[in-house]
Amino acid sequence: MHKDGYYSSGEFAKKANVSVRTIRYYDQQNILKPSLLTDEGVRFYTDSDFTRLQQILLLKYLGFTLDDIRNMTIGDSDYHVLKNSLELQKRMIQDKIAQMQLVCKAIEETEDSINEGKGVDWSNMLEIIHLTNMEDSMKNQYINAGNISARINLHNQFSVNKQGWFPWVYEQCRIVKGMRILEIGCGDGTLWVDNIGQLAMTGKRNELPGKRRKNISVELTDISEGMISDARRNVKKATESWKERDIDVSFRFRVASCEKTGAKDEMYDLVIADHVLFYCKNINKALDEIVRVLKPGGVLVCSTYGSMHMQEISKLVSAYDKRIALEADKLFEKFGLDNGDKILKKHFSDVERRDYGDALVVDEAEPLVDYILSCHGNQKEYLVDKYTDFKKYIEKKLERKPIRITKQAGVFVCIK
Repeated sequence: MHKDGYYSSGEFAKKANVSVRTIRYYDQQNILKPSLLTDEGVRFYTDSDFTRLQQILLLKYLGFTLDDIRNMTIGDSDYHVLKNSLELQKRMIQDKIAQMQLVCKAIEETEDSINEGKGVDWSNMLEIIHLTNMEDSMKNQYINAGNISARINLHNQFSVNKQGWFPWVYEQCRIVKGMRILEIGCGDGTLWVDNIGQLAMTGKRNELPGKRRKNISVELTDISEGMISDARRNVKKATESWKERDIDVSFRFRVASCEKTGAKDEMYDLVIADHVLFYCKNINKALDEIVRVLKPGGVLVCSTYGSMHMQEISKLVSAYDKRIALEADKLFEKFGLDNGDKILKKHFSDVERRDYGDALVVDEAEPLVDYILSCHGNQKEYLVDKYTDFKKYIEKKLERKPIRITKQAGVFVCIK
């Protein structure tokens, strides 16, 4: 049987240089469904299916399981999702190459040490073990980076407040010359990338000759090595133009947790924790650590959200399937706008709450579905086999009118 514009399973497999058995297996595993299935059960594929197969084969090569791949590629037939996914794959390959080069270097140094009669350099051996065990970290980073991108994208596209969250948070920090700054849980560095122009203006060297320089020092930390790698890459790209300008701002990047920053006592003028504290296992311990590293009179700017935040999305998803919960835990109950001041006043002499006025007005299905799939709940368990149906459900809701979504977020500005 032949159909114009379609490939049979055999033709598709031959062009892709894989076996028909592999194609059928991916169909059974629900990660590569045929574009057309006839009443007789004959499978047909299109050119767009080659792109999806490429993703599957590459992710499999990079060490992901089929279950991982199924969850990660749910919406990748949509153009903008696919574009983001390909960018993340490229970055992961670059990280993989860099990792393998480090492994190779460590092996060569160990070989040289043995050949020179110095014996085995055990520190090098431990480094090889560490590097070869980074596979899970890299896989988690691919997933986390995609999720962060989806969440930021929805807010950037549909927020009523055109200032934007990151410029507003930056504004609350009131950064001036001479500041030493620590951001904990920096993620991919978006706070700094989005405000790089403002930072450059503040950091422009304009002192008189012979006058002492007032450098701005920024340290970005995160518990994820992958996130630190992303932040370093993004900030480096954003500051490329600084090479030809007299900007006196330095960036450092390192892995550290909220509870153990690895910093000296009274080291920073400003600590920033943007949507981070509610993830801490022990918030009070984290706050004690922040107080320890802040100078007298130093400031903590920490953000969170309230119980009404994005509630319409939860209701929308629940109406489709009551079993779906977009959050495994209600993080605002741990540290939110309603209870944050009470928690913070145990550690700081002055605490001020500042709310960010905003809402979302969403009129496109794909970014909203993408956001829903990025959440920390159980949604993929129930939507993995129903992506097309769920997307149509969202599209039908949007046919009548755009969905207005409540945003209830803000910061606490705390003085030591």
